Amino acid sequence: MIALIEAGAWGLLAGSALLLGAVLGIVLRFPHWLIASVMAFGAGVLLSAVSFELVGEAYKRGGLAPAAIGTVLGAVAYTVGNMALARRGARHRKRSGHRQSQPSEAQASGSGMALALGALLDGIPESAVIGVSLVDGGAVSMVTVAAVFISNVPEGLSSSVGMRKAGRSKSYVFGVWEAIAGASTLSAVLGYAVVGGFSPSVIAAVTAVAAGAILAMVADTMIPEAFDDAHLAIGLITTCGFLLSFSLSHL
Repeated sequence: MIALIEAGAWGLLAGSALLLGAVLGIVLRFPHWLIASVMAFGAGVLLSAVSFELVGEAYKRGGLAPAAIGTVLGAVAYTVGNMALARRGARHRKRSGHRQSQPSEAQASGSGMALALGALLDGIPESAVIGVSLVDGGAVSMVTVAAVFISNVPEGLSSSVGMRKAGRSKSYVFGVWEAIAGASTLSAVLGYAVVGGFSPSVIAAVTAVAAGAILAMVADTMIPEAFDDAHLAIGLITTCGFLLSFSLSHL
């Protein structure tokens, strides 16, 4: 029971970063180059976490086959879901509206719900692996929690700016992120409770599935926003995010 509560608390902490980003995006005005830079940094953090914490851990637990197959399946599942939501208006859900913008409800009926479901699709794999990291009585992967938290701030910031520019109310914006924070909590709990009784190979595959989904999400939604207003330091900033996460995983 204590482990379930712990999993939920870590999931809530990671998900609450979306709310923090939303507050920053709505209360303060940031230039597009800064939003792009922060998103690039978050992408670098997640890329490193996927490589060394998730796929690496899946390989240690189950070997190459579960790690590779799970990663591919996760990427496929995310891509299929993302394609379905993109047709409903959620294609640019992490865009802040400089060159590509989110549609308003008048432009695309049902896009508001699609945006909310898209945010859910992005957040579930990240939180699930936090719960999975507690399996077998281990301590939570602080690197994974830190990586998700750090990357969620720019995600919430950029997406919230885009929602507001598309004419959506503050109550809608905060309602979406509050719901995602709650879903992150539940996802972490289920990641621990459901996966806990499985064999190491299955746990490895589940971890890899989440890794593949996160990797596809980074490539499809975070990197395009980061490079939408690209400047010469974007690659360096992404590298700094990658090295921060790499350093945390080896401390």
